[in-house]
Parts: sequence; C-alpha cells; structure tokens
Amino acid sequence: MIEARKQQLLEAAALLFNARRSHTPIADLPAALAPTSLDEAYFIQDAIAAEFGPIGGWKIGAGSLEATPAYAPMPLAWFYPNDSLLSGPRFRYRVLEGEIAFLLGKDLPARATPYSRAEVVAAIASCHPIIEELESGLIDPKAVAPLTASADLQMNGGFIYGPAYADWQSIDFSAERVTLSVNGVAEVDRTGSNTSGDLMRLLPFLANEGAARTGGLKAGQWITTGSWTGNTPAPAGSHAEVVFAHAGRVSLRFS
Repeated sequence: MIEARKQQLLEAAALLFNARRSHTPIADLPAALAPTSLDEAYFIQDAIAAEFGPIGGWKIGAGSLEATPAYAPMPLAWFYPNDSLLSGPRFRYRVLEGEIAFLLGKDLPARATPYSRAEVVAAIASCHPIIEELESGLIDPKAVAPLTASADLQMNGGFIYGPAYADWQSIDFSAERVTLSVNGVAEVDRTGSNTSGDLMRLLPFLANEGAARTGGLKAGQWITTGSWTGNTPAPAGSHAEVVFAHAGRVSLRFS
C-alpha cells in the first residue's frame, strides 16, 4: 500500500519539511497527499526526520492504558541541555509538555524473541525530567486531520533534558506529582497524569512492535514517554520550568 502511494507521501514530507526549514508554515496538506493510515503517517515522519539528520531518540505515548502507543523519531539536532535558551524563527509555536524520559545504556537490537519488561529496564542508563517543545510545519496543527499532525513528527520541535534521577525505580509513577510554570506562575499541577496509564509499558512496545521501523534501539538514544501536563503555550521571552516531585526539574527560556 505504501509503495502505491510512495510518491505522494514523499511530496507530503517535502512540503512539511520545507515549511519547517523555511519557517513558513502551511495551512494543510493537499487532500491527495494527506496520510490515510498510521503507516502512511509514519512513512512521512521518517522521510522528514531523515532530512534533519541523525535520530537522537523516539517519543512515544498512548492516550489511555488500553490505547496502542504511537511513536515518532526525534532529530538529534533538536536536543538541548537544561535551561537552554531557544531562539530564532524556528520556535514559533512554543507549546510545552512536561515528560519523563529514559536514556538507553545498552543496545536493544531487533530480534525474533520479544524483549521482556525486565530486559528493557535493565538497558536503561538513566531517567530524566524533560520538556518537549512542540513545533509544526502547519499553521495550526489542531485544525488539521490528526494523521496529518502526526505525520509532522508528532509535532516534535525540541527536547530539553534535566539531570538524571538516580533512584528512579523507586518512583511510584501513578502518584508522581508535576507542576509546569511559565514566568513563575503555575499553569499545570497534576498527579499521576501520564495518559498511558503505565508509562513503563511504552519502552517494551517500542523495543518489540517498533523494531521493524526503528531497526532496534541503540545505546545513547533517548525515549520520552508522553505528556504529564497536556499542552501549555509559552510566549516569546518567557522562562518555563517543569518540576516533578521525585524525578526532578528542568527548564528552558525563549528569546
């Protein structure tokens, strides 16, 4: 099915990539080019990501405990250390999500036998609080079909990582509290709010069901596991901070 639509999907990827590269967002994809399945959206994601260089990791999340996770590549060029200043025309949309991410310390190559949860956990080097900064090649990604918004790298625009939390396996993620503040004002205050229901189920899914697409997970890649805070806009010139009760804090600044 992808082969029959390959040229159209590559055209869709080129439109979204050029919209991001030129900082000139488009209203929507032409109807003939828009993805009609998750596989087509993933094909577009991969084509866009290839244009931005090496992959630094993957974002994955699920809307509920029963929902099948969805995932997207994150370009390494968009990774930033704690309290980075994000400046320039690339940062237009400026919507933030507080998340928890894991840095892999061991390869998890594709294999016929599924990885157990324990094997995947053993491959984790560290756990970090992060802010995912959302951007898009679309003027308003909420105004288009969900598959089109997903095709645009699931709106990934930046990955800002805080310090590692050493004792992360002791955290009860179902009871972990998080706040997100913009310019010192708490915009979000939630507890146990990761929508996947069990964020640790996401990594084995990516290692197993995702292996055909990822080619296997690699040491040094980051896996971020979905928003705890929903979507919070931040104005130009602002300072934003996410604080988890145990997992730690991370911040960024916009020029």
